[in-house]
Amino acid sequence: MTTRITTIYRVKAEAATIEARAQGIAVEQSVEMPVAPIDDPFVLENVLGRVEEIKDLGAGEYEVRIGLASITTGYDAAQFINMILGNTSLQDGITLEDAIFPEDIVKAFGGPNHGLEGFRARVGAKGALSATALKPQGTPPATLARLAYDIALGGIDYIKDDHGLADQYYAPFAARVPVIAEAVHKARAKSGVATRYLPSLNGNLDKMRAQMQICRDNGVDGVLIAPMLCGFAQFQTIKAENPDFLFMTHPSMAGGPMAPAFFFGKLMRLMGSDASVFANYGGRFGYPPQLCKKIAGWCLEESKGQKPCVPVPAGGMELKRVPELLSFFGTGVILLIGGSLLSAKENITAETAKFCDAVRNFS
Repeated sequence: MTTRITTIYRVKAEAATIEARAQGIAVEQSVEMPVAPIDDPFVLENVLGRVEEIKDLGAGEYEVRIGLASITTGYDAAQFINMILGNTSLQDGITLEDAIFPEDIVKAFGGPNHGLEGFRARVGAKGALSATALKPQGTPPATLARLAYDIALGGIDYIKDDHGLADQYYAPFAARVPVIAEAVHKARAKSGVATRYLPSLNGNLDKMRAQMQICRDNGVDGVLIAPMLCGFAQFQTIKAENPDFLFMTHPSMAGGPMAPAFFFGKLMRLMGSDASVFANYGGRFGYPPQLCKKIAGWCLEESKGQKPCVPVPAGGMELKRVPELLSFFGTGVILLIGGSLLSAKENITAETAKFCDAVRNFS
């Protein structure tokens, strides 16, 4: 018996056309041709998408549920994305809101290697976690290393590269990572906090494999990766080859016809994100509070065969907002602070310590 992924779309349509529109999605996301000429029973029974339900949401919008055969994904990450959205992403008025994954899909992609408990264990924490990013792009490795040292001295849990730090001539990966890793290790010895550094992977698969080796050679055990830039198949490959590493995912290029809650809370988790960064309410990207809570909830909810993924709200983060945000999200999060911490300049160690104390001592 063919297992099916139930994909849930929000569709704008007239009442007179919604059934045809729903059937069009089922066909487009499976056989991609008129059904009438197909006479192969296997294709009709095991490959053709099925309209499972159409629900009127009012105001000219409908919830459409489509059953898509798991086997059409080939259990490959890129083909999976192609089958659940693919050509339908080119159509106006359709958003992929959610999907229900059968057991074979969850088993194939595996979810996080470590998730929330892994991120906590690496730094010896039990509650909420703290993080920041090294900026700005254009800064030479020695200056980035000094900044990382000063921040780590303040006791932060995680320091990641800004996602704009790639392999540019002014801070190449091979030159940047060793000096920042060394600086963080030195600061750890003084602070007593096992601060971790997460370099930003970039480039093609061969380049990322070389970067992972640089990380290993320098005692680094976690990385930042942007799956929409490198591709989910490449992310899955790197994750599978390095099961001992933590993977924090960046949201760059994640805007589009997938609902944010599904993308950050379910898809990133299914594909292997241990910690999913998303735009926090009150920041410059403007997700509403309840959407942010939904993302965090889907990252953490009980799911057979998948470890919880850490939600990482980012943007608009300030020291004074720590109690508000931890009251709102709970302590199963990483609070990612950026510009407001970096603005402290020569006082950055002291300001980092205040931020970390507020996160660790929240109750």
